[in-house]
Amino acid sequence: MQPRNSRPNSSALRGAVDLAAVKAAGEAAQKAEQARAERARQAAAAEESGIAPASPGYQLVIDVTEDTFETEVVQRSTEVPVVIDFWAEWCGPCKQLSPILERLAEEYAGRIVLAKIDVDGNQLIAQQFGIQGIPAVMAVVAGQLVPLFQGAENEANVRKVLDQLILVAEQRFGIVGGSGLPGTGGEPDEAPRRPEDPALAAAHDALDRGDLAGAIQAYENVLADQPGNAEAKLGLAQAELLRRVEGLDLQEVRAAAAADPKDVEAQLRAADLDLVGGHVEDAFGRLVGTVGRTFGEERNVVRVRLLELFEVIGTEDPRVTAARQALARVLF
Repeated sequence: MQPRNSRPNSSALRGAVDLAAVKAAGEAAQKAEQARAERARQAAAAEESGIAPASPGYQLVIDVTEDTFETEVVQRSTEVPVVIDFWAEWCGPCKQLSPILERLAEEYAGRIVLAKIDVDGNQLIAQQFGIQGIPAVMAVVAGQLVPLFQGAENEANVRKVLDQLILVAEQRFGIVGGSGLPGTGGEPDEAPRRPEDPALAAAHDALDRGDLAGAIQAYENVLADQPGNAEAKLGLAQAELLRRVEGLDLQEVRAAAAADPKDVEAQLRAADLDLVGGHVEDAFGRLVGTVGRTFGEERNVVRVRLLELFEVIGTEDPRVTAARQALARVLF
């Protein structure tokens, strides 16, 4: 237990942040990336040979109706994460988001399948999912619903969400997508492991030394060259968390948060300290509650911080899953 009015320091906090989790997640992402590259190479070779992916099993973007939902979504989700795009022709934000989702589905080359559901033509499904506003994006993995987000998002945020979804599917459910692409054969583990990226290793070393500014810059440098690097994203989220809590007075922060539940900045600081103190559920619950009390830009700020803290803990953690479900209930 920390003494009264103690101030967290980076060397103590590093123990609360498990770098092994960062590296493990990075290795999983690395294997998946290698498998995706190999599938893309084989698909390109098949296309040059005149082998067309004519079978519906090879489609990465599909239109789903109430009649085909069981086959195209539920059954398919046992082999690959199925992302569901709830949309309608009259919805302007849908026309911004849908092309992003379709483009990323093609880019991910079989690691996800995008199922598009027109809510006007499939009102029963929309009711069953509790859709109250569109665009709304959810996923089904191994038959289980995973709420993702509502409203139009930019490509960087969508990519971040999909990366998290794929890691959950691989690490928690053992599902690695891509088996539906033509020409695939071989297991992902057969791909040779790449040597560790020196820039990434330097970032990890800086974080381990407590050089938070250096670690943040190093992770950002990696992400500038490799925007999809999951290991760097996790490391950056952890380094930024540690920097945010440096110098904070635990008792003062908690007193301010308790005095004014609507003070967003106070709730954000308290959640950060909750997390590094090991009170993960408290941190998540605090921010989910704050989302429910706020609107507009303030709500979005809190939601984004909550997603960042999910990354710090690891998206496969059951506490993250529970918090995602609670967040979805508040948002929808």
